Amino acid sequence: MSKTKVVYYNPAMASAHESDEKTFSGSESEVSDESDFESESEQESDSEDDSQVCTKQPCKYYNRGGCKGGASCSYLHVCKYFLTGNCRYGSSCKLNHSLGGRRSFGECASSEDQSAASNPQLTDGRPYQWQINDGKGWRDVENDHIIEAQYSLPHTKSIKIYNTSYGAVCIDFNKIRIYEKKNLKVRRLDDGNTVWDWYCTLSRKWRKYGDKNSKGNPSPVKSSDIERKFQSNPKSSFTFIAGGESFQIKFPEMRQVGKKKNRKVTRRPVFRQQQGIAGAAHVVATSFQKLSVGTKPQWQFEGNGGNWYNFKRRSGTSSECSITSDDIESKYQLNPTDSMKFKIKGQPYKLDFGAMIQINQTNNRKRKIRRVLV
Repeated sequence: MSKTKVVYYNPAMASAHESDEKTFSGSESEVSDESDFESESEQESDSEDDSQVCTKQPCKYYNRGGCKGGASCSYLHVCKYFLTGNCRYGSSCKLNHSLGGRRSFGECASSEDQSAASNPQLTDGRPYQWQINDGKGWRDVENDHIIEAQYSLPHTKSIKIYNTSYGAVCIDFNKIRIYEKKNLKVRRLDDGNTVWDWYCTLSRKWRKYGDKNSKGNPSPVKSSDIERKFQSNPKSSFTFIAGGESFQIKFPEMRQVGKKKNRKVTRRPVFRQQQGIAGAAHVVATSFQKLSVGTKPQWQFEGNGGNWYNFKRRSGTSSECSITSDDIESKYQLNPTDSMKFKIKGQPYKLDFGAMIQINQTNNRKRKIRRVLV
C-alpha cells in the first residue's frame, strides 16, 4: 500500500457543465468542454515537467540504444515512453521500466514506497493515479476516478474541484496543468495498459477514428493505427487517405490537416474502473455523474444576456416548455451523443448533446446548453 500523501476533496464538490471558457465562476465546481478550435500554441504543452514522472529528464542516448556515460550519467536510464505511460511494448520493452536503481526521484519514489520502486509499473498497481505537486513532492488526489472519468471524454476540456487543501483547483486536460496556480503541478501516472482512443471534430461533434459514419461506412483509419504511430514518435505525424483525399494528423499540433479544412484532434484514455470502488463498471459518459455522491444533474440553457436558466415546464408562461431537466437527463443517459426534440410554446426545438446546443428548428437559431451538478 503506498504511503504517498493524499490531496483530499469532497466528490460532491465536483460538478459538470459545458462551457467554452477557461476560467470559471458562479458555481460550486465545473467541467468545461471543447467546442471551439484553439490556436496551435494552446495545444502544445508548456513543458515536459508538468507531466513528467521525475525531476530529471530521461537520457536521450540511452533511449537511442546506448549511453557512454553508464552509471555516471546524470540523466535517467529509463524508457522515456514509460515515464509518460505511453510505451506500447509494455513489459516486453528492452529499455528500463523500473522505478528503482540509479536515479533521483525525490518523493515520487521515496524509500517509503519500495513496492512501487520494485514493480515494473509506473503506478503503485492502480490503472492510473492523478497527483498534484506543490513543490514539496507529489501527492495522490483522492477520488481520482472522478477526474479520470471526465478525462476520458473527448469534449471535456477541464475539471474544477473544490474543497481541496489548496482551495479550488482547475485541471486543464489538454495541457495537463493547473489553471491560475503557478505553484501547483499536476500529472497522470499510468500502469502501461491504458487503451487510447483518438477523436477529431466533425460538425462540432467529436468523432472517434474507427467508428462508422452516418451512412454505415467504416472509417479508413482506426484509433489503434494512429496510436501505434504516436507511440513510435509523438513528434511525427500520421497520414491516411479517405475519399481519394490525403489527410495528415500532426501530433505536436493535434490537428488533422487536409487540403480544405483543418480539424482539431484529441487523444483520450478508455475509462477503467478502479478496484475497490463500489458498483459495476459504468458507461464512460455517465461515470462521473454516478460516482459523485449526493449530487443531481441540472440541464440549463444560455439566455440572451449570458445568464443560465434551468429547463422546466413554466406552464402558462410565454416560455412554456414541453420537457423538464429530468426528461433531458433520462434521454442523455441513454446516449450522450444523441439529440432530443421538444417544443417551447408550440415551436419545435432540438437539443444536440454532442454539440451541447439548443436549435430552434424554425429559424435555426442556436443557444448553448450545459449540464451541471447541483
